Amino acid sequence: MKTDFDIARSYVCAATIFNPEFNNFANITANQAWSLFFTAGRDDAALGDNPEVGQFFNNVLIAVVTAVVAGSFFFRSF
Repeated sequence: MKTDFDIARSYVCAATIFNPEFNNFANITANQAWSLFFTAGRDDAALGDNPEVGQFFNNVLIAVVTAVVAGSFFFRSF
């Protein structure tokens, strides 16, 4: 499947991940991953280039999962 159509940028509704310049199986940073998540795949640079932003969201996700798991053990009803 080729994804290198020549369509004007104003008419493109496809997500960033389907553009030919993005789809090269390259590693992406945490910022790019969270930007794609928050923008529903539209923009991989929405959060900028600061790596601490991606680490912050990773740590928040880990903290939420840890709190839910710990809460389910500590506050379960018998």
